[in-house]
Amino acid sequence: MTTMTETAQREPMALKDWAQLLVLGAIWGGSFFFARIAVAEIHPFVLVFFRVSIAALVLHLYLALRGPSFRIAFTHTGLFFALALTNNVIPFSLIFAGQTELGAGLAAILNATTPFWTLIIANFLTDDEKLSPGKIAGIALGIGGTVVMIGPGLSSGLSGPVWAKFALIGATISYAVALMIARRFKGVPSPVVATGQFTASTIMMIPVVLVVHGPSGLFSASPPVWAAVLALAILSTAFAYILYFNLVASAGATNASLVTLVVPVSAILLGVAFLGEHLEAFEIVGMTIIALGLVTIDGRLFHKK
Repeated sequence: MTTMTETAQREPMALKDWAQLLVLGAIWGGSFFFARIAVAEIHPFVLVFFRVSIAALVLHLYLALRGPSFRIAFTHTGLFFALALTNNVIPFSLIFAGQTELGAGLAAILNATTPFWTLIIANFLTDDEKLSPGKIAGIALGIGGTVVMIGPGLSSGLSGPVWAKFALIGATISYAVALMIARRFKGVPSPVVATGQFTASTIMMIPVVLVVHGPSGLFSASPPVWAAVLALAILSTAFAYILYFNLVASAGATNASLVTLVVPVSAILLGVAFLGEHLEAFEIVGMTIIALGLVTIDGRLFHKK
């Protein structure tokens, strides 16, 4: 017999959770800018290795200076490798493979389906994140808004082999599974979860890099590229994942997955602010639909007084 606590739905996200979600979306939107610079000179798998290994080093230094002790992680070793596999190694590899054949627009839309898969998996595996009409409608609006926002740029990426599209979908499902694993780190501080994940990811990526790329030329990139790598690893990975795991613990897996709807909006706005790009009418419409979807998922504006 289930208790009231087990069957209760989560309350709407607190304002601090929404703030973390928007900040995280902005940071991960910026990661596309850093990655675009870095991948020009660094093999994608090598870039993944540098991203997770530098992030792990920075977070280990942070824990050594500020705490808590990383020894907490040792009792969860198996979970950390499962999280690293599903949240980094598998999805990063599938995304890189898929994007060799697909346009960025279609890739962004497929990535935005992460909340959909998370909601379905959470409905079967959790007691407090069940399907609801508001969540389904909100996620549908969010995905639809992403389609509108990508707009004309989508047409160039619609073609491509079926396997590449399934690779992107596989990555989103892997992220959804990773969120279910992340829920199990209850009571473990977010910096420890982030550090454990990237430490495990680094260990797993070492043989991948040696097999795919080899040891020669690993550090031959130019200074501007290394600056982009450091920004990607420190800001968009180490710091961002502390926010991410804190959000999972505070707001739940489904709500944390909503960041994939915010990331394309952030990427476009950052391009307007720092790269001199222009904001088109269809992009504004898409952003508005995404905002409506997020409000629908939150639900508090529709509650009767």
